Amino acid sequence: MMTKMNWIYKNFNELTPQELYAILKLRNEVFVVEQNCVYRDTDDIDQLSFHLSGWIGNDLVAYARILPPGSAFEVASIGRVVTNPTYRRTGAGRNLMLQAIEITLNQFDVSEIKIGAQLYLLAFYTSLGFKISGPQYMEDGIPHIEMTFVK
Repeated sequence: MMTKMNWIYKNFNELTPQELYAILKLRNEVFVVEQNCVYRDTDDIDQLSFHLSGWIGNDLVAYARILPPGSAFEVASIGRVVTNPTYRRTGAGRNLMLQAIEITLNQFDVSEIKIGAQLYLLAFYTSLGFKISGPQYMEDGIPHIEMTFVK
């Protein structure tokens, strides 16, 4: 069983340099190196977003970026969802998304959340209540699909 995570939820300006570095390092490790995908991770949306991170001690276990309506989609969205490879298959990703969904609905007082999901995670997001809401598309060489969660 996994040790209880300490959840931190902050806007960009509240992040400490150490937190920001850990977030960018994990995103780079997974999205750029592991997935062998050259893309601009620092896309100027981080500053508009809120950042949910789950920690065990000094280890960043899981992270998601929560975007206000109008920043990525017309409605609120969740993106850059990532789990530290060391903690995969522990429930950390599911726990992260459950937290992110609840926070997003409450933070922006909305009933709908949109995501651009990597296609291979379709079953995972479907199990959380997301439904396909758009066609498949390629983003940075990786198949994605638009999905929507409605409260």
